[in-house]
Amino acid sequence: MLRQVAPGVLVHQSAFVRTNAVVVHGRAGVLLIDPGVRGDELACLADDLAGSGQTVVAGFSTHPDWDHLLWHPRLGEAPRHGTARCAAAVRDQLADPDAKDRIADHLLDTEIAGQVPLDLFGLVDGLPAGATRVPWDGPEVRIVEHQAHAPGHAALFVEDRGVLVAGDMLSDVLVPMLDLDAADPIEDYLLALRLLEEVAEGADVVVPGHGSVGGAGEARARIERDRAYVLALRDGLPFSDPRIGPSAEPGWEWVSQIHAGQLEGLARRERTEG
Repeated sequence: MLRQVAPGVLVHQSAFVRTNAVVVHGRAGVLLIDPGVRGDELACLADDLAGSGQTVVAGFSTHPDWDHLLWHPRLGEAPRHGTARCAAAVRDQLADPDAKDRIADHLLDTEIAGQVPLDLFGLVDGLPAGATRVPWDGPEVRIVEHQAHAPGHAALFVEDRGVLVAGDMLSDVLVPMLDLDAADPIEDYLLALRLLEEVAEGADVVVPGHGSVGGAGEARARIERDRAYVLALRDGLPFSDPRIGPSAEPGWEWVSQIHAGQLEGLARRERTEG
């Protein structure tokens, strides 16, 4: 069910790892950001929009991870945007004719096996390189592009509503997840946090890709928490992050496995480069 988080901005949260879809009202319809995840949830989202007399006039994928590239026929045929780098990464994925089968196989051991519609997966058009605004007939939505977590990742800032849509960053349940295939994943993440910091002062609401919506002051607090985690990774410092270890939220203990994997991945990179 859609829940309003700011005037004209609503969130629909999936039961799967608290994945957030964001709806922004415009003059002729809505901008739909990262819809997901199960088919019945996407149909519910379409029902909610139809029930309020709204149609989708534009979509946006914040980055090229499978759970941010979904769509449903009942959402219509609006243009679906992403950054140029995001769209290029998606094209590379779909160049593999078995890409969708690989995603389905990846989900076989999860509670959503067989429930994710992939027919319209990844049909994202890249905006011109360096684009700074989402092209649509609605409030200005600033694109804050960076390379943390995935190529062509973008946060979106709905300026006059004070809403920062962070993609897969600034979560209260997930630690920062680095792109370990990048040339410098640590610096990429730190730079992205600095870019988000530039808009955080105007953000009364922060919506992560996964987790709880945060209110006034929470964007800056989450930036600081994520920066502390990334610096601890870089400098070999002790971790005191509430998202890992015994303080992790019940049901989210597996985040510690992501953390352990990142420690091993960075150690492996250091051994290889050394």
